[in-house]
Amino acid sequence: MVSRAVLDWLRDPVEPAIRYRTLRELDGRPESDPEVTAARAEIPRRGWAAKLLANRGLSGGWAVDRSPYLPKYVATNWNMLALSDLGLSREDPELARSCEYWFRGFPLAGGGLGGNSAGTGHHCIVGNLTRAAIRFGYVDDPRVRRSLDWLVATADPRGGWSCFGSGRNLDSWEGLSAFAAYPRSKWRPSDAACVGRAAEFFLERELHLQGGPYAPWERFHYPVHYYYDLLVGLDLMTALGYGDDPRLRFGLDLLRRKRRKDGRWNLEANHPDVEGGTARWLAAHPKDRPTPLALERAGRPSRMITLLALRVLDRVGG
Repeated sequence: MVSRAVLDWLRDPVEPAIRYRTLRELDGRPESDPEVTAARAEIPRRGWAAKLLANRGLSGGWAVDRSPYLPKYVATNWNMLALSDLGLSREDPELARSCEYWFRGFPLAGGGLGGNSAGTGHHCIVGNLTRAAIRFGYVDDPRVRRSLDWLVATADPRGGWSCFGSGRNLDSWEGLSAFAAYPRSKWRPSDAACVGRAAEFFLERELHLQGGPYAPWERFHYPVHYYYDLLVGLDLMTALGYGDDPRLRFGLDLLRRKRRKDGRWNLEANHPDVEGGTARWLAAHPKDRPTPLALERAGRPSRMITLLALRVLDRVGG
């Protein structure tokens, strides 16, 4: 059961993006509902989205003296990924201008999104940009369809993707996220087959069985950028219709254990939250350590994590 106090906290107008998403995703209200419409109109005016937008340059991007990708995580790419989670739309001309600036920075050969200057695609960038474009309202833009086709064509025949050519891995979740955002009514048979194989890859590993235990996967983060954790995996699998698969049990048990006594969940860490070789490299190169893009304080109750956790539990029936 979700307490009224928790839902009222999520609906608090202090953060209109979370209020909007709570009304839509937990309360099930239609887009035409007056309270939904009012909440969405407030998103660019105050709260997290307004703070991010206030740092935007005249070009429509952030930190434009370098590239749309660098420096991490203050450049355009990272701000736009966060904004795509907050209910903004291309119907706002200023947001559309930022989208086009972002898209131009990542051209994919053949007319898609997520490539480098030569048009060569990289899985996590293609997946992230495509998901964000869909959420911003570009669902019928031909660039989105071409990007989805690229994801299908570059998937491992056995299911899943590889970000860095080192073999399939759970970190390569971004392609699935693009299809999770894309309306199921628009899926092609090739899309469904690709998603089914990729989902089975994740389910076979129970969302976490890849090498030895990796503590950052068991901590909940936001924004996630291109990182993976178990909440990311649970959100994807339940969005794609696998909520009743018993192989989600490990993740769901972890999610329930992390619920606070007051019914909320904490933001447990901001990225980069890494261990092993990556952590050692960052320690040896402090000047290259990314600047965290933080909307909430780690170690405190999180509106975003609580919303995502409740959405997962709602999909699996509590």
